[in-house]
Amino acid sequence: MNYDVIVLGSGPGGYVAAIRAAQLGLKTAVVERESLGGICLNWGCIPTKALLKSAQVFEYINHASDYGITVKGATADFKNIVKRSRGVAEGMSKGIQFLMKKNKIDVIMGTGKLKVGKKLEVTDDKGKKTDYTAKSIILATGARSKELPSLKQDGKKIIGYREAMNLDKKPDSIAVVGAGAIGVEFAYFYNALGTKVTIIEYLPNLVPVEDEDVSKELTKSFKKAGIDVMTGASVESVDTKGKKCKVAIKTSKGSESLDVDVVLSAVGVTSNIENIGLESLGIKTEKGKVVVDDYYKTNVEGIYAIGDIVHGPALAHVASAEGIICVEKIAGENPEPLDYNNIPGCTYCSPEVASVGYTEKAAKEAGYEIKVGKFPFSASGKASAAGSKEGFVKVIFDAKYGEFLGAHMIGANVTEMIAEVVAARKLETTGHEIIKSVHPHPTMSEAVMEAAAAAYGEVIHL
Repeated sequence: MNYDVIVLGSGPGGYVAAIRAAQLGLKTAVVERESLGGICLNWGCIPTKALLKSAQVFEYINHASDYGITVKGATADFKNIVKRSRGVAEGMSKGIQFLMKKNKIDVIMGTGKLKVGKKLEVTDDKGKKTDYTAKSIILATGARSKELPSLKQDGKKIIGYREAMNLDKKPDSIAVVGAGAIGVEFAYFYNALGTKVTIIEYLPNLVPVEDEDVSKELTKSFKKAGIDVMTGASVESVDTKGKKCKVAIKTSKGSESLDVDVVLSAVGVTSNIENIGLESLGIKTEKGKVVVDDYYKTNVEGIYAIGDIVHGPALAHVASAEGIICVEKIAGENPEPLDYNNIPGCTYCSPEVASVGYTEKAAKEAGYEIKVGKFPFSASGKASAAGSKEGFVKVIFDAKYGEFLGAHMIGANVTEMIAEVVAARKLETTGHEIIKSVHPHPTMSEAVMEAAAAAYGEVIHL
């Protein structure tokens, strides 16, 4: 065998799995066809956050007078905003190169395909094919932008997230189809820079996986910011023949037409499971995902799969956690299976959205008798001082035992606050224990304690 472990794909699942394997003394290689760090570091999580930060800074400048500061003549340089984002991504990718060297992991550039006998055939950019063998092969090939029949992407007028963060110039108008995390983040970004944004969502709410109270608050915020929000609406077709895109939209009121410069398809992602040799080995798939056990082993001995190509939330931190569990099991450790009900979700539009665990609706449907507490940031001293009074923290507890069932937040920096609840739930912390944990003042995080107190009728600042 050439290696103990070969990982196909170097995204946040693949490179983390490789590093953990090397730490555990396994001879490891990573196969990557494009750039180390995968979509997340190069075209996803990291560069989008750089774009969003630029938009946020521009908004701060435009509202400087709210803080007693006068700024004149600020303009958003779209090309330089994109350039900064690309620079951040390149820096992070170089960081992964350093980690590969530090951990003595071989990086094999090329396109990998499984072959019988625990082999991976890698084709380099010149077409040369080389076979590598390993005791264990981990598939971490990630996902790509999903295409709908009515929204065929041409990369120019109908685009996916990749093109949306790398346009040559800022469009005057854009229709964003899909109001999940990708959709609302780009809607915020382009609107903040002055593009006329219309967001179109098939389901009744923006960020439809979130608690309904959060969805309503985000809708209110987006409308206030000048974003046109169309929910319960579907795109029937897009005519790209003219100078503008003519979007045919079906709503509960009938049919509507919208003319925009660009249409962004943000309707989700599709797993990259084609052309990697699954069929030749008889690896089981179901609904476009590879079937695995609790430790990410497929039905074929020695072949594993993690990240966006297996069932579970398509999130970078989930892929990383899966990679670590998978490798620790391969190495003979005794890892605990991942608790998919304690995975935080974060959306980085403004206001930010963060959540973990049951929504109020899901907790009721699961048969829990619940206590719900809500604390608005309008009652927070830190939020008032920061000029960030929008949003709230909502917490849900089991009325019988005090179990922390879920938390839902919308507001400034809530993506940094949600980890407290994730840790609390992991430690089986009760509502009263949160109330009695002294939180620093003044901070945004006090809202978690105050919301818990509200659930039990003990809130002080409401």
